[in-house]
Amino acid sequence: MKIEKLDINGKKQPIEILDKVFSAKINKKLVNNILYKTNANYKGRHAKTKQQNEVSGPTSKIYAQKGTGNARHASRKAPIFVGGGVAHGPKGELSYKKRKLNKSEKKLGIASLMSEKLKNNNLIILSDFNIKIKKTKEIHNILKKLEIFDSLIILDKSSKEKIEKSIRNIPNIKVTDINHFSAFDVVKFKKVVFTESSVKELEKRYA
Repeated sequence: MKIEKLDINGKKQPIEILDKVFSAKINKKLVNNILYKTNANYKGRHAKTKQQNEVSGPTSKIYAQKGTGNARHASRKAPIFVGGGVAHGPKGELSYKKRKLNKSEKKLGIASLMSEKLKNNNLIILSDFNIKIKKTKEIHNILKKLEIFDSLIILDKSSKEKIEKSIRNIPNIKVTDINHFSAFDVVKFKKVVFTESSVKELEKRYA
């Protein structure tokens, strides 16, 4: 299918994109599942308590097994004592399983999201940036002219080197590349913006 590509002056040219990625069936159930897994993996699991075997101190028996009239105990490191280990407490990040996304799941999910963005006129393709833009004001004026706001901008390597420093401080804009975006990023921002080269990279990876 063909859509229009914009240059920094707003001039339009047709560009061919793959139906398999940008005109796919929108599977909302799959997207919800991907977002659930992505959010679960983002959460920090840092809480940790010491088990009985991790508490420092002597392991000697606190008094004789019989003859004292008291209950039987081993060392002071038992969970029933103050300063002892904690029974069934959180065990830190390593004890939690990461929810895995398989390749086909990720491909179909991204295709669903991109197709929905295009359907709602929230997908923009720009020409590659051939000149370095050093000033934030300059890139801000370009984004304003092209009505790019609340956007995830996915750049090719060359374009990223030319504009990343000038664009990164603009609010409600996230700049990344084809290797470092997720389904969560696509949903979070209203618009998704590609350069001509980055959209071709996306097609190679997700077609």
